[in-house]
Amino acid sequence: MNDYIYQLTGNGRDQAKKLTDHCTYYGSAPVPLADYVDSVAKQTIADQHPTEADLDRAFQDLLIDKGMLLRLGPAINSGKGLFLFGAPGSGKTSIAERVTAAFGQHLWIPRALSVDGEIMRLFDPSMHEEAPLGAAEGLIDDRLIDQRWIRIKRPTIVAGGELTMDMLEVRLNMATNVSEAPLQLKSNCGTLVIDDFGRQRMTTDELLNRWIVPLEPRDLVDDAFLRRIPYKIEVVDPEESAFRKLVEIMGKSLKVPYDQDAVDYLIDTHYRAADRPFRCCQPRDLLLQIVNYCRYTKQQPVMSRETFDFAVENYFAVM
Repeated sequence: MNDYIYQLTGNGRDQAKKLTDHCTYYGSAPVPLADYVDSVAKQTIADQHPTEADLDRAFQDLLIDKGMLLRLGPAINSGKGLFLFGAPGSGKTSIAERVTAAFGQHLWIPRALSVDGEIMRLFDPSMHEEAPLGAAEGLIDDRLIDQRWIRIKRPTIVAGGELTMDMLEVRLNMATNVSEAPLQLKSNCGTLVIDDFGRQRMTTDELLNRWIVPLEPRDLVDDAFLRRIPYKIEVVDPEESAFRKLVEIMGKSLKVPYDQDAVDYLIDTHYRAADRPFRCCQPRDLLLQIVNYCRYTKQQPVMSRETFDFAVENYFAVM
């Protein structure tokens, strides 16, 4: 009948044990890191610009002041970091958890990644909620879905006082030799909420420096090395004339028409009266606040007293 019986030889068993000792992963084939990076770029929230209607939908189950939504809108629109502060019980965590809902509902992520020949799990059922497509009609699945990928709800991952530094690093399970993706990787294209900031099992400096590395020359190199560098130039705050020029340059770059009267008001009201120093980054940052605000309210970005007041109130809130 041409039937065969197969069994492992001694060499086969040795080879299987050697491979099992190296890695015990089984499941969908891992996706190359480069393909995953490309998928993140195509699904990033930075390219989406939620409007008032999107925020109304996202916060519909939460009693929140319209003025607060007006301030939140441009910040969420920017797709960048947001620091919420206030008294305990004021609703900061509830607000943060709903930010993601202002963007698209779903995204695709790999179940596992291949990084330099090693395997790293990315899909985490404890943090990701699967959102499968409808079943195919008939006996044959003709949906042409790459089974290495899984469709999930856009994630909101909350880390509170239990957060430790090793949770922000790739962790290798010594028993299985399969790596686990860090929290910030699992939250890609969604929102990572650091709750109860300052109560983590690390200092706030350690937590912030995980993403923002201070570049103090004295911390990086010793005095003997510094003496071999003949020119050490301190970058000082700009003068008022240079600050005005920066506003004009950044206005052209961001397509915000320059308005002399509005800039005079900004400097007189929010710098001279407040005894606030000029910083080179501020023209860009304040104008980005204006751009995000105007995108959110569906109007052309303009320099005016009202838009500068809004930008300053947000930007200098805790400075």
